[in-house]
Amino acid sequence: MRGISVAVLVVFGLPHLDGQPPARPLVPAGAEDPVAVFTDHPRLLLRPARLRLLQRERERTSVRWQQFDGFVAGDAPMPESAFAQALYYQVSNNTAAGRRAIAWALGRAATDLRQLALVFDWCQNLLTDAERRDLAARIGRRLAETSADDSVPAVRSRVLAAVALFDHVPQVPNRELEQVVRDWWGKRVAPALLGGRRVITREDAYPLWELLHALRDSTNIDLRESCPRFFKEFPVEHLVSHYPPPFPGEDNDYHIGASSHPGEPDLQQAAFSRAAELAMVAYDTNAEESQYLQGWLMHDHFMLRGALGAPYEFLWANPYQPGLSFTLLPVIYHDADSGRLFVRSDWEDGADWFGYFDGVVQLFRDGRITPLNLKTAASPLTFHTAILYFGSKAANFRTTLEEDQESVILVGLAPRRTYQVEIDDEEVSEETTDAGGILVLDLLHGKEVGVRLREAVQ
Repeated sequence: MRGISVAVLVVFGLPHLDGQPPARPLVPAGAEDPVAVFTDHPRLLLRPARLRLLQRERERTSVRWQQFDGFVAGDAPMPESAFAQALYYQVSNNTAAGRRAIAWALGRAATDLRQLALVFDWCQNLLTDAERRDLAARIGRRLAETSADDSVPAVRSRVLAAVALFDHVPQVPNRELEQVVRDWWGKRVAPALLGGRRVITREDAYPLWELLHALRDSTNIDLRESCPRFFKEFPVEHLVSHYPPPFPGEDNDYHIGASSHPGEPDLQQAAFSRAAELAMVAYDTNAEESQYLQGWLMHDHFMLRGALGAPYEFLWANPYQPGLSFTLLPVIYHDADSGRLFVRSDWEDGADWFGYFDGVVQLFRDGRITPLNLKTAASPLTFHTAILYFGSKAANFRTTLEEDQESVILVGLAPRRTYQVEIDDEEVSEETTDAGGILVLDLLHGKEVGVRLREAVQ
């Protein structure tokens, strides 16, 4: 993970990336052979070790099981009722719940490909031959109807469907998995991520990790291998890019992720953000970044308790997994590949926060989000951990780094451009900005110095 503990910052401009995809697809090791599913039902998200964990949680009547059981056994309305009923059947062997999931899947209104696939996979033992044929045909039709949608949620749903149907329907599931692994991922998504283009957003996190789980569990293909840096850094960036204070919801508190959309927080998206974090930890429990995420997830007042979130909380949470304190993470996160920057004053709920992402510049201070115009914003903007300079004031300024401040970061100069940098009492040097126009400089501590920049002659 890349991060800097403290910085002085200047931000202008927007990321510009013009790298071209490589001629050959980028696929992980093991994907050279035909993509094939080798597991028995249930294949999707419920591999034996996880299913045993969930069944033990039921036996122990854990808090997460109690709230999930309360919704399903109490026949409460749920936004994804078939997903919840099928999961309940797998964990409890409650036939009535499984039959309710099947009845939904065979009903006229059932169009959600993801839930159709989960019901087919998780309730396989309850399906009659006629129901199995009917449901497989419905899933096949939805696969065809959604084939032009290349969004992460749509591709996730098609992968789940293809894995579920793999040995039930000839050719179609295999073609779908080959297309996703070799074309969608290998020729488009992976090259874009390696080039610094953020084609995966924080809103894509949960469906992406469902896709990763489904593929690795049933085909032994780990898509992370083609973009190791992105996947190592994504969980930490996901964490650091939340606004500091918790948001009180009706059922539980939420962490709210940084967004370019004004208005009230989207609590449904906040629930899926936590579900994504839980799924990330479950995917690789030994990774250091997963352990920091687990430390972030262990605060019970953020446990998803509503009708939407309770099934995900039960499915993915592992309260026995140890975690590291997320407060040990750097309070400044800088990704040079994409030109993103997030700064916090500290890890307390009342911290000041600054974000530069996707062409958006925001300051969170005194309980509200303030959009910033980099050409007119007052600078410097001072944190306990950083000083930020904006606009034309970045090219010529004087500053003093205190002992706790380690770096000067100029962000938003012309992206990927070389500048001559003149610092008092030092020789002129040439430095190159990153994809967002960010430039990191080292200055002496406790001494006021002048900094002057001019674009180098090409």
